[in-house]
This record gives sequence, structure tokens and C-alpha cells, in this order.
Amino acid sequence: MGRDVDLHGRVAVVTGAGSGIGRSTALLLARRGASVHVADINAESAEQVSREIESAGGSATAHALDVSDPAALEALAEAIFASDGHVDILHNNAGIGHGGNLEATTVEDWQRVIGVNLLGVAYGIQAFVPRMLAQGRPASVINTASQAGITPAPKMAPYCASKYGIVGMTESLNAELSGRGIHFSAICPGIIDTNIVATATVRGDLVAKHDKLTDFYDKRGVSPDEVAQAVLRAIDRHTLIVPVPRRQVSVPYLLHRISPRLMQPLTRAIDRFVSRL
Repeated sequence: MGRDVDLHGRVAVVTGAGSGIGRSTALLLARRGASVHVADINAESAEQVSREIESAGGSATAHALDVSDPAALEALAEAIFASDGHVDILHNNAGIGHGGNLEATTVEDWQRVIGVNLLGVAYGIQAFVPRMLAQGRPASVINTASQAGITPAPKMAPYCASKYGIVGMTESLNAELSGRGIHFSAICPGIIDTNIVATATVRGDLVAKHDKLTDFYDKRGVSPDEVAQAVLRAIDRHTLIVPVPRRQVSVPYLLHRISPRLMQPLTRAIDRFVSRL
């Protein structure tokens, strides 16, 4: 169940670790003994999480990082390998939210969402994984996708595109590199109590629903700690696709796998539910 996983002597890197899923994962990995590099675009948030880890007796280093900047990720990887010599766990978690009617969505919206959510993961992989392959020890790469990366979501096309891309990237790289000791997993969270909806860019019809959607996630979302536990299990078991929480995500995921066509009416029903909020 991941409860007995001992990470002493392991080095972990977590992006988007200043809040939400990234924070919970960084704290959990540190509690299991890992030395954690806490990276976030908000330097103050990264420092705060690092202090939380150290105050609990763990080891952490904070880094300010914009994952949409490939040079910044390359510099981070170079610095960490220079200081620690290896990375055992890479959690590409940083991401942003977006929702809105297609006709209200801009080209800049597409570029920003793809640039952070999808290319940010790709840049992390390009910076770290070649070095991980050369380090002579097995490692895990955990990419945060979404339920919207394994099932469709209306009025979220840019976000879905980015998260479906993460799932495809994860599957492809695992097929390529697991035989060489680097195992990949895609975490696919459903409704989680984080700030991703509150901080999301919204367009069109969803602008009037933004506060209600944020409130819905606050009240109905599961704790990001539950996602962190799923990350730990994925590291332990090398699970490829990880819906979490299963009670929320598994049924629509299985339905979509059986028949994408049958999934469409359910997807439209979700859209109608949101419109009634």
C-alpha cells in the first residue's frame, strides 16, 4: 500500500511543490526519508514547504522555477546532479487550469496551457531523464496528468489536450525506458481540493460560474494528501496509469476505454450539471 516504502538515501525533485498536490507529495516523500528538492514558480511558497520539511526533521532545498522555461529546468537539473550526484524520483507536477467556451478561448490561452502543462513536463524529462539514465541506478518519473487526461471534459479543450498529451508521453517513455530502469507513471486526479480552479483562467460562460466551481472543489474535492499516497504507491509498484481517487475516476475511465462514443452523453451531462451551478 506504499505505507512501508523507505526512501532514505533517495533524492526527489517535485515541481509545483509550493501548494496542493506537489506540496503534499514533497512532504510525504520527505517523511519517508527522501531528500527533496522543492521547486515552484512562487519562491516564497517553495521556501515555506522546505521549512515545513526541515522543521519535521527532513531534508529539503527550495528552488524558484518556471517549468515553461527549458533553460531553467536544464540549469536546475545540472545543479542538483552536481550537488547530489543522482535523482531517484522526478515528479513533474506543476500545472495550471483553464476553462471556457471554444469561441471565447484565445490562441494565447492554448499556448500558455500547453506551454506549462505539457511542455513543462517535456522540458523536465529532457533535463533530468538523460542524466538519470547515466547515473547507474533505477529511478521513477511521475507525471501529474488529470482525469481530464483520460476522459473528455467539455469547455476544457486546451487543458484536456495538455493532459492527454502527458498520458501519451508517459506511456511512450515507459515503453522505451522501463527496460533501462526508468519507470514512468501518470497520476490522473479527479476533483481535488487544491487552488487549481481558483487560479485558473476562465472564459465565456464559465466566468459567471468561477466562484461556484471553486466552492464546489473546496467542498467536494478530496485531500491532495490522497493523491500523494497514490504517487508513493506508483513509485513502489511502477503503476503506469493511476486514477485517483479510484472511487471517483475509475468508472468514467473504464467507460471511456470501453467506448469513447458512449462516454459522450455522460460528458454532456457533466456540462449541463456545471451550467446549473
